[in-house]
Parts: sequence; structure tokens; C-alpha cells
Amino acid sequence: MIQGTSSGAGKSMLVTALCRILINKGFKVAPFKSQNMSSFTYKIQNTDKVIANAQAIQAMASRAIPDCNMNPILLKPIGNSKSRIYTNGEFLSVMEAKDYYSDFVLNKGLRIALDAFRELRKNYEIIILEGAGSPAEINIQKYDIANMIFAAKVNAPVILVSDIERGGCFASILGTMMLLRPSHQRLVKGILINKFRGDNAILSPAIKKIESKIEKPILGIIPKIDHNIPKEDSLDRDNSDKEIKQSQKENKKTYARSINKNDNTDENQKATDQSALDAEISRFAEKVESSINMDYVLKKIIG
Repeated sequence: MIQGTSSGAGKSMLVTALCRILINKGFKVAPFKSQNMSSFTYKIQNTDKVIANAQAIQAMASRAIPDCNMNPILLKPIGNSKSRIYTNGEFLSVMEAKDYYSDFVLNKGLRIALDAFRELRKNYEIIILEGAGSPAEINIQKYDIANMIFAAKVNAPVILVSDIERGGCFASILGTMMLLRPSHQRLVKGILINKFRGDNAILSPAIKKIESKIEKPILGIIPKIDHNIPKEDSLDRDNSDKEIKQSQKENKKTYARSINKNDNTDENQKATDQSALDAEISRFAEKVESSINMDYVLKKIIG
């Protein structure tokens, strides 16, 4: 499972990259996110069911057919702490956050997510799970089925990702580890530093210090990679509201044209867009692969 020290750490993109890296190594791979909050949805072909677009992109990276089991719980925010809840691709109800946590998530929600995960395991060798936000949000930790609760249930090893571009990277790694219960700390098998600009050598003293404090290896330093792969529309608010809205509009157009076969876009244009997106995923994955210790990941984590 890829978890982050914060929203916007790059979890979705790294899952996308890992799916492509592993499928290229001959594994049958699928993405999975038990619970996603997103305004962008992908309609499963020949159905009325939907999943988050991020998981559809990850399925494309895996060269797999998008499946409701890849995102069994989807929340589409509608304001005032309310969301439209979709389970197994179908609309369930509108819920307030407090009702979602108190009445749904640990009972029906967790069961739905576990059932979906088990269905995927029947057909795939490796499932790359994506967490949500941070596993150290102590106010909702006991309800957080997108991170450590789920990882513990399925005994998934965890790689923790931290965004160094925002600052406070090493403090966020240490703080996240300190706020996890011991059993969850043991699930973390390594750390990735993401979105670095500069000479990796300057991080060496900090890496040695953080590794000694948390007793986990730094598995790689991933550079800031410019790309044209649509981003998740979570709480990643690096830009102004105007820029965010424009980015979301462009992302939505790219998603629809590139992977969703249920609109009226010209088929030749769809094929062209899909080919371009596939090439961009491969380019991004190659850069990620060259920046991390994949031998360690394959032997010590994936096994």
C-alpha cells in the first residue's frame, strides 16, 4: 500500500507508476483504493456504474479493464460536509460526514471494501493499494479504512511517501511514524521522498538521521517530474482557486477523451488521446523506476 504523510504527496501518481512498472516486469497487476473522495468519475463501459477517475487511470497503467472493485467506495462532495456515496459503483445515498463515520464506514463500508479486494485477488497477482490523505490524522484514525485499518486487515506492507517540495518532509515522516500505533508502524517497510529538485547528495545527512530514528529505509528520492497525466482532485491546493478550476476542467476533458468510451467523441480522436496518455504513463513510470530501489521493493516488500 502506498500511503502519504499528507494529501498531495503523490500517492495516486506513484501507484500509477508502480502499476506500469510491475506490468512491464510480467506481473498481472491491479490498482485498489478502498475509499476515494473525488469529483471526477469514470463510467464503467456498458454500465451505469462509476469509480474515481484516478483508479481508471491506474487500471490503464496496469493494462487492465477498469472495475468497480478497484474503488468500492466513492464519495462525491456536494458541500456542507455532505457527500454522495457510491458503493460498488452505484449510488447509495447522501450522507453527512458525521453519519458516514458513525454509522457506515466501520460496518458496511469496511465489509464492502474487503469483499472488493478479495474479488480482485482472484484475478491478479499483485494489487497496489492507495491510501488517502495521511494515516496519522488522529481525529479520524479509528475510522480510517483507507489507510492502516485496511492495510492491517489484508496484511499489506506499506510504503510511506512524503512530498519534499512543500517543506517539512523529514518532520512529517518522523511525526507520521510517531503518531501510528506500534502494530501499524511495523507495516511500514520503507519511505519514498517525492518531488525533489536538486542534487540528491545534499539530502544524505538528513536521510541517515531519519533512517536511524524511524528504523526504516529510504527507498528512493523521486525528482519533480513534469507530466500530462490528469491529477487527482483531492485536497492538493498548491495553486490558486482559479488555477485549480482550470486544471480540473482540463483534467475532466482529458479523462473523458482518453479513457472513457461512453461519450460521443470521435473514435480516431479517442484512440489518439489514449495512445498519448499511455505513452505519458510509460515515460513517467520510467523516471520513477530509475529513482527508487526496485530490487529492494520486489524482494523485501512484494516478496
